[in-house]
Amino acid sequence: MKATPSAPAAGNVPLAERLRPRTLAEVIGQQHLLGEGMALRLAFESGQPHSCILWGPPGVGKTTIARLMATAFDAQFITISAVLGGVKDIREAVEQAQAALTGLQPQRTLVFVDEVHRFNKSQQDAFLPHVESGLFTFIGATTENPSFEVNSALLSRAAVYVLQPLADADLRQIIEKALAIGAVVPVEPPAADRLIAYADGDARRLLNTLETLAVAASRERLDAVSDDWLLRVLGERMRRYDKGGEQFYDTISALHKSVRGSDPDAALYWYVRMLDGGAEPRYLARRLIRMASEDIGLADPRALRLALDAAEVYERLGSPEGELALAQCVVYLAVAPKSNAVYQAFNAAKALVKKDGTRPVPMHLRNAPTRLMKELDYGKGYRYAHDEDGGFAAGERYLPEGMADPGFYCPVDRGLEIRIAERMRELRRRNDQDS
Repeated sequence: MKATPSAPAAGNVPLAERLRPRTLAEVIGQQHLLGEGMALRLAFESGQPHSCILWGPPGVGKTTIARLMATAFDAQFITISAVLGGVKDIREAVEQAQAALTGLQPQRTLVFVDEVHRFNKSQQDAFLPHVESGLFTFIGATTENPSFEVNSALLSRAAVYVLQPLADADLRQIIEKALAIGAVVPVEPPAADRLIAYADGDARRLLNTLETLAVAASRERLDAVSDDWLLRVLGERMRRYDKGGEQFYDTISALHKSVRGSDPDAALYWYVRMLDGGAEPRYLARRLIRMASEDIGLADPRALRLALDAAEVYERLGSPEGELALAQCVVYLAVAPKSNAVYQAFNAAKALVKKDGTRPVPMHLRNAPTRLMKELDYGKGYRYAHDEDGGFAAGERYLPEGMADPGFYCPVDRGLEIRIAERMRELRRRNDQDS
């Protein structure tokens, strides 16, 4: 936990700090929050600080906005890292806030908690009485969805502002600012395009990369950064990817919905995006098996077998060879006829059984392995379907006594389920004739 430190010598200041905005007007990006008339801009202009949570991916300005809030409200700025800190740091922040409020020149305090989702429930709860009393204004920064990672009690007392990855034009502005202060040598347009793609919306990543390039370019006495040289320095471009975070689940959601929507190109794109980001292929194989059951079902029963085969091929070949089998499965699932009829029927059956009473099994369906059970009429009157015409005991009932036909399974008019529906209509007709 620390209060705002004194500035280090200029030569030791990282590029990210040298270019950090000092006023709201200097902030690049986030205009959906900071533009004229937008929510966060209005909060700055009100003169009244309020607790909030800044939610967004790395390098989009969460810390910068928090610092600017402290400046705008002439508040003491205290930072706590939820990765390294604990209740002791919270206690110290409370003491500093009390001292600032009761000093000769009373001053408000803004407590900024970076990576607030790393704090456990008790640590988050420790802020509540002080937020409610107005001792300090709480600002939390998180890369994770606060709905899942922040206690509901704390969440209810803070406004949530969603920050977006920086656009390419925003990142280009940052490169121009770095050039303007002489922090880097000129960057040729193709190299700038590659840097922007490499940063992937993360200003901090861009600035750290520019700083690394500046050192390398100075060592080699380059006049400009070319694309070829940049490739040699950076190596293969790697995208930012949080394997356990929201971006991960958003991407697998996009893959699933592309398969469900029968778009093989989009499905392949999201599949490759996940591989490129470092997703475990075995996880993708499990999700493909789920898609085959949930979204294709009996419209094409081969889909499930293909998904299982693709998973087995990957186990035999590993990466990268086995990834092709999974790609084949992705395309097949996308173009296969779709049906969620079994998925819907299964959920409906679970819902009914959960709320319904425990109905007894009809006597004719009960098992009768002993003489006593037979004497008690267990299994009496049961009709063996294989002995009936067409292997179907027309008119026989298999549901509990007094239970109406729930109609769980309703085949769709796609793929094999067209034939299944025809078969069900025929069996229903024969039942009606014998009822």
